[in-house]
Amino acid sequence: MELIQTIRELRAKLDALRGEGKTIGLVPTMGALHAGHASLVKRAVAENDVVVVSDFVNPTQFNDKDDLAKYPRTLDADCRLLESCGAAFVFAPSVEEIYPEPDTRTFSYAPLDTVMEGKYRPGHFNGVCQIVSKLFLIVEPTRAYFGEKDFQQLAIIREMVRRYPFDLQIVGCPIVREADGLALSSRNARLSGEQRKQALQISKALFASVDYAKSHTLAETKAFVEKTIADAEGLRLEYFEIVDGNTLQTVGEWEESKYIVGCITVFCGEVRLIDNIKYKE
Repeated sequence: MELIQTIRELRAKLDALRGEGKTIGLVPTMGALHAGHASLVKRAVAENDVVVVSDFVNPTQFNDKDDLAKYPRTLDADCRLLESCGAAFVFAPSVEEIYPEPDTRTFSYAPLDTVMEGKYRPGHFNGVCQIVSKLFLIVEPTRAYFGEKDFQQLAIIREMVRRYPFDLQIVGCPIVREADGLALSSRNARLSGEQRKQALQISKALFASVDYAKSHTLAETKAFVEKTIADAEGLRLEYFEIVDGNTLQTVGEWEESKYIVGCITVFCGEVRLIDNIKYKE
């Protein structure tokens, strides 16, 4: 496995491999890797000849400077994990390498990017699209892999690929959870032991709501999750929305869509955690 820090070097190596007919898988990450990332990399390794993992904390998708400063950076540990998973290249550029000048491009995919995370984190998805589009242009992958924990992000990236002339396949991969149900996240490293126990109530509420939904209306199910989180110690709900899995627009009745997902964001102390659950698909 090679650690590469410049676009020029990465392109040269990938162009040579592409010339040999090799397929290339890309796993974009912001580092602080865990078993969820490892599952993406392992799938990419199984489905491609060569796998590139980007390890870059992208500043343009943070609308909170403190959040950017506190985001964990663990490149050495990340490289050890990625080598064990079979990645060929780790692309870990500097901010100056990716943004030699400000990226003034704007990406607008309303209504996908104006609800939920888009509402509470203005500019976030524009930054996501800036970096992901740059990585697509640099790597020119055959396939790119994203986790379904970031459900809204995945929907927006799919839309970006539909609108741009990117010739690649977007592969969504299931949420990876701890044995007790907590969704794996790089932000979990910022939780204290007590907060880790409190955060577990997020997934418990979502799992319980699936059974609850079998005999209750959609509105009752939404209220059930909201109350469960409100009653949980140490948690503060930012939003819980039950949406059409394709359009991300809220639905009012179970019969309105064949694909329905509940998306949630909760603060545990200062740590902002997201999760989702599928009710119908």
